Amino acid sequence: MKPRISVLTLGVDDLEGSLRFYRDGLGLSTQGIIGSEFEHGAVAFFDLQAGLKLAIWNRKDLAHEAGVIHSAPSSTEFTIGHNVGSKEEVDEVMSQAEQAGATITAQAQDTFWGGYSGHFLDPDGHLWEVVWNPAWELAD
Repeated sequence: MKPRISVLTLGVDDLEGSLRFYRDGLGLSTQGIIGSEFEHGAVAFFDLQAGLKLAIWNRKDLAHEAGVIHSAPSSTEFTIGHNVGSKEEVDEVMSQAEQAGATITAQAQDTFWGGYSGHFLDPDGHLWEVVWNPAWELAD
């Protein structure tokens, strides 16, 4: 297996509401919901950096497709990291997320390892970290 991830799919409870959060609130580019003509098929894709997409798909449909039990969500399963170029940009993204309807779980602050980060939950409880790491160069 080559070390390559091309799509991160999040199970959501309200596809339309999550579409508004990511498209209108966070400003991610998308063609909107597609696949509604198929049972269990409605999904929205958002363009991230080159070669990577974020997908949102109804939890029950994702469980059906994957052949797993539809269970309660947990915010502690993983985080989605969004690296930015400065402390100020961390604060800007955190503010944008909160205005879009995110729940701030940890205000942005200096970290023990020399960076700066904050955490928020999207409307479906997915945990995001917005982080500036002074040791990482970001490619645009």
